[in-house]
Amino acid sequence: MPILGTYLMPHPPIILPEVGQGQERRIQDTINSLNAIGKDIKEKSPSTIVIITPHGTMFNDAISMVNESSIEGDLSMFGVPEVSMKCLINQKLTGEIETLSNDENVPVVLSSKDFLETFDVKLSLDHGTLVPLYYVNKFYSDYRIVHITYAPLNDLELYQFGTIITKAIEALNENAIVIASGDLSHKLKDDGPYDYSPYGKTFDTTFVELLEKNQVRDIFSMDSKLISEAGECGFRSVLIMLGVLDGYKVQSKRHSYEGPFGVGYGVMSFSIVGKEDSKLGAIEQAISNKKEQKLNNANPYVKLARESLTTYLETGKELKELPSYVTDEMEKEKRGVFVSLKKNGELRGCIGTILPTTNSIAEEIIRNAVEAGLHDPRFYEVNKDELLDIDFSVDVLGQAEPATTDQLDPKNYGVIVYNARKKGLLLPNLEGIDTVEEQLSIVLQKAGIEQDEPYELKRFEVIRHSEI
Repeated sequence: MPILGTYLMPHPPIILPEVGQGQERRIQDTINSLNAIGKDIKEKSPSTIVIITPHGTMFNDAISMVNESSIEGDLSMFGVPEVSMKCLINQKLTGEIETLSNDENVPVVLSSKDFLETFDVKLSLDHGTLVPLYYVNKFYSDYRIVHITYAPLNDLELYQFGTIITKAIEALNENAIVIASGDLSHKLKDDGPYDYSPYGKTFDTTFVELLEKNQVRDIFSMDSKLISEAGECGFRSVLIMLGVLDGYKVQSKRHSYEGPFGVGYGVMSFSIVGKEDSKLGAIEQAISNKKEQKLNNANPYVKLARESLTTYLETGKELKELPSYVTDEMEKEKRGVFVSLKKNGELRGCIGTILPTTNSIAEEIIRNAVEAGLHDPRFYEVNKDELLDIDFSVDVLGQAEPATTDQLDPKNYGVIVYNARKKGLLLPNLEGIDTVEEQLSIVLQKAGIEQDEPYELKRFEVIRHSEI
């Protein structure tokens, strides 16, 4: 059987003794599990390891695969350049995966040194690859790799890409294993890399349990907000890995789960024990049900934003009559409004007004939804085929008030900076902005105001309405 096994492996650099300097002993169960995986891989002796990482060079619209004879890198950014690695690339298998992906309209790009240099990016082995392979190489090193960096495509495309990997492996009769590199929630503790979130532990527990029970359909039905709020980097790696296993009966084993540093580290193996029908149809139905729930969202603010952009994309005309679900507040009050679009968890457009420019909140939503979809200069225009993959949110702004830096709180207050010529605004409670210093640095950059320029400061609260 060409696919010899698949694995979920975390990639915390601190787990390496050269980096951890003794701290790694706090995740000894994870170390023991990774050693067990390394021994298992040695026993299987694959000619190729397909590794899926979140930390290579990532593109928003295409899965990236390294197309060079080799790739190397080290852990200089973690203070230990002596931990280095060079891996030979299986270019034949890489090329076969690309060909089949093109045939099935799954977007992929081959990343070479010259290609990445056009983006001022150096081709280098990332820690999402290096750390798992460190534990493989302790026991076995006679292999080449296929290096894959996932993209924020929709869940079904990622799963389909996994099925393509299997077709390519089987077409070339490669003896291969597949590693999904990824950590789970980064929000398990206040002293972790991100602020604590109650969603973190819930996500980890739910996700690992579903993997243990091979309840693949239910993974694709998981609550979008739970996934988004968990702050993970392994979910998409696993979706591709699950696609690799499509059509096979699988025996799952959880080797360990730990999270003492505020990040969830899960180690699992998935062994093929037979064949079964494809789960693709059931997954498509689960995704369809999720989208139907989104369309039936009862919140009138996001419902109006979605209807506004949908109407414009389908007819080329703005929504003229207010739908019956619009509330009195939306119809009669005037406020500044921001409409934000996210596709597969990534920002796809955001446009808003600090002060009202129309006669009502409803009209502000209608206008800004179209603006966010078509006229945010950071993104190409949304097309109607994307709409079901996009989550809408609407922020209704409260009255801005003068503030000092010690009165700011990036979770609860948005911020406006301005001087005689420039102005910038940043909404509150944005992913990855956890401190006042980060908030001010970003909003000043948006405004084009230098740190040493004089400026005034205001804060404001928002009421956020969201589909997730």
